[in-house]
Amino acid sequence: MEAKSLSDILDTVKQILSTASTVANLHAPQNAKPNISILPGSIPPLPAHAENLPESTPPFQRTIDRLTQNILPYLNASSLSSRYYGFVTGGVTPAALIGDILTSIFDQNNAVHLPSESVGTIVEAAALNMLVDLFQLPKEEWEVGGEGSGGGVFTTGATATNILGLALGREWVLTERVKEATGKEAGMSVGGHGLLAVAQAAGVDHVKVLSTLPHSSISKAAGVIGLGRSAVQSIVRTGSILDIDVEKLQSLAEDAEAERTAYILAISAGEVNTGLFATDSGHVMQQVREICDKYKIWIHVDGAMGLFARLLLNHPDTTNQYAKVTAGVKRLELADSIGADGHKLLNVPYDCGIFFTRHKKLSEEVFSNGNPAYLASTATDHVQNPFNIGLENSRRFRALPVYTTLSAYGREGYVDMLRRQIGLSRKIAAWLYDHEQYDLLPRGGSGSKEEAVAKIFMIVLFRAKDEEKNKGLVSRIKSDGRIYVSGSVWDGKPATRIAVSNWRVNVQEDGNIVQDVLEDVLS
Repeated sequence: MEAKSLSDILDTVKQILSTASTVANLHAPQNAKPNISILPGSIPPLPAHAENLPESTPPFQRTIDRLTQNILPYLNASSLSSRYYGFVTGGVTPAALIGDILTSIFDQNNAVHLPSESVGTIVEAAALNMLVDLFQLPKEEWEVGGEGSGGGVFTTGATATNILGLALGREWVLTERVKEATGKEAGMSVGGHGLLAVAQAAGVDHVKVLSTLPHSSISKAAGVIGLGRSAVQSIVRTGSILDIDVEKLQSLAEDAEAERTAYILAISAGEVNTGLFATDSGHVMQQVREICDKYKIWIHVDGAMGLFARLLLNHPDTTNQYAKVTAGVKRLELADSIGADGHKLLNVPYDCGIFFTRHKKLSEEVFSNGNPAYLASTATDHVQNPFNIGLENSRRFRALPVYTTLSAYGREGYVDMLRRQIGLSRKIAAWLYDHEQYDLLPRGGSGSKEEAVAKIFMIVLFRAKDEEKNKGLVSRIKSDGRIYVSGSVWDGKPATRIAVSNWRVNVQEDGNIVQDVLEDVLS
């Protein structure tokens, strides 16, 4: 195997990129690429057994040719285009890309806190604290790596953060019930003794997850941690789309002990189809917190994308135009744990999830690695070993792209980015509201256009009014190639979903292209 210098490797990457038309074209000026297709025209069949492993080392150029001819032309431009609106896929800021390249070059396993040997875990704590600042979470409770109760870790994404949040919730609600049953402050833990033993000691038959239109990863997390997907129970208020029914929460909490049930509350901050929020004021969040304090209910916030609305809280230039959105994230700091995605609105590379908790010692109860001698840390500061507070023992240095992009653009850079993303979403929503052949969703009430648009965060849901035209609408939009959207279902009927999350967004240019495409696919 021939060794190559870093300079040679970087030259090879430049050579590959110069021949990869998708990458080259999508990095061209915005006004020079209106007809670039986001999806490859056609993908040739490439079954998993298409090639055999070479027995001997082939010329390296053969691998380069395979990449440039057989693979790169057939990747989509999801992260590279400002007009990719599928799922919720952010791009990668230039600073984050630099951070990610350096992450691969230095290839740190950021699992053990060894501050005299690598600055990696210090950078992770610093990046998490920059996010605490960005999200305007009170430092006295949420700051990471200090003497306080705040803890945090980078994960693979919101699915992992939801697993962490629900696992901590399961630990906390059951150990609190054990304390009540035994009168002892310390004793059993799920992490140490197992779910069945602790539930039996607590007198609990079920641990349920209360929520309103939760993301599918909440059900997945409930299954992974042993509660079961069927443990997820809706407490949506009748007549609303996503609002928590506070009275129902109170009623269930009051009956919990008699029903031999413990509860975790999972709050949706930015529902995946609509971008709406489960709480609509700080007052509601305060009510929820008081109930959960009284009846020992853990609160986890799934803020994969919605947590970013907190960037606009108390911002001097946002006035009232985002009031409907920021109302949904007020007082979220009252939660016990909060998750978000970095590879969405933060625009750092896949994969990157963000997890915070106000109960950092509890993380070690649940995720402690058993402290093998060869992984021991002798650090005397307050930074936790990442492998003792998360799922992974082998961890990519995800913190570096986050640190790099936040250092480069700061709060105002991200506020500007978010305002452009919301601006484009609202431009599209307003156009759809006025269009004779489209319905802006969700429908309901007799609100005005202004009220409907004011609720838009960064997701736009709609359908064609004509059922025949609505059939295959998503496929026709994708086939056009200028924009990409996702399909969904709303009120039992097909719907189309636009999620704006790329840092490159240009409200006027992208908005005009979206309108042109949506007009063209009706004919």
